[in-house]
Amino acid sequence: MDGYFSTDAHRLLRARVREFADTHIRPRIPEMEASKTVHRELSRLIARQGWIGVTIDAEYGGMGMGHLAKTIIIEELSRAAGAMGAMVQASQLGVAKIVHFGDERQKNTWLPAIAAGDCLPTIAVTEPTSGSHVLGMSATARRDGDDYILNGCKVFVGNSHVGDLHGVVVRTGRGSEGLSAFLVEADRPGCSLAPQQTAMGLHGFSFGEIIFDNCRVPAANRLGREGDGLAVAYSSSVLYGRPNLTAVSLGIHQAIVEETAAFAARQIRYGKPLAELATVKQRLGAMQSRLMTARLAAYHAVHLLDRGLPCDAELQNAKLVNVEYAMDSAREAMEVHGAAGLYTDRPVERFLRDAFHIFAPAGTSDVQRLRLAEVALGLPHGQWSERLAAPTEAASGLPEAGVPAPGTVPAPV
Repeated sequence: MDGYFSTDAHRLLRARVREFADTHIRPRIPEMEASKTVHRELSRLIARQGWIGVTIDAEYGGMGMGHLAKTIIIEELSRAAGAMGAMVQASQLGVAKIVHFGDERQKNTWLPAIAAGDCLPTIAVTEPTSGSHVLGMSATARRDGDDYILNGCKVFVGNSHVGDLHGVVVRTGRGSEGLSAFLVEADRPGCSLAPQQTAMGLHGFSFGEIIFDNCRVPAANRLGREGDGLAVAYSSSVLYGRPNLTAVSLGIHQAIVEETAAFAARQIRYGKPLAELATVKQRLGAMQSRLMTARLAAYHAVHLLDRGLPCDAELQNAKLVNVEYAMDSAREAMEVHGAAGLYTDRPVERFLRDAFHIFAPAGTSDVQRLRLAEVALGLPHGQWSERLAAPTEAASGLPEAGVPAPGTVPAPV
């Protein structure tokens, strides 16, 4: 599968990220699990590798390698620690809003800094009383001369406590055309953080609350026009959120299968390895099948996205399949481990906790099924992947990976 979708550049990138993860992330996992708080040092170290800029064009100092490369980076980091894969995927949401909606001044100001690892961006949309109902938000921005004054709060903001630049969607008017987006520097007066709360998993990552109290922001920091906020929120979620979270789930899933297979191979029961028992083999086989199917769905979706082809449904399905399959395999892994899986010195219980964190963002599984049902019913919907295809396709910057055009069949080998 890797050779079908990827190039030599992708394979070299995977090897580099995996080596980094094994060298720099794994030794820090006990510390992150013990502290249960954001790991700023490691977040910055990862950013300085240039990987946050993987979808940023080379013109702005980025890697220009597109969404498949981004998937590989997040997957490999998540294979070591879901928290660090989550950190990169959340930063990519911040990249999306500038790539697709920023003007040249904003792009030249922020994209090189992000690509160099000097700036970690976020996106802040969700509110305590609206959840995934974007139009239900109540945080506001009021025009005041050459500035806007922001009031309200945002919750579940990925990288909240390590981010430098928040992409904030707030209400400037009524209805679906009354939302606008702004770039808000984290140190701007009136922008503050609520204390980070301890979560079930993803220890080392922060997804907290940002508070705006008469926060004055220049009008030059507005992304696009007034009224573009809904497009900023939806496109970031569809084109980046779903594939990014898919990649986190995929990396966690890979780790689950590897750890469970290794455990079953070394545990002796009835005079032979646990892996030789038929019931355990059945479970391992089911886990491997889920993993292979999940990876195919993930890579296929971002392959289409990199080529500017309509793929909203494929992105929805990839997130659904990867999240559900990772959670299923995590539960089955715990069953194979038995009581041993309950101890915190075994990584399998961390994998289970981390896997469940990916369920809600960018739409729960129920949301994905609803959207896919609309596809099955032939209900018309505009495709974000098609509307924003030009910059997405340009960002791929890679030669074709020997993949036939949609609708054709590859020659047998």
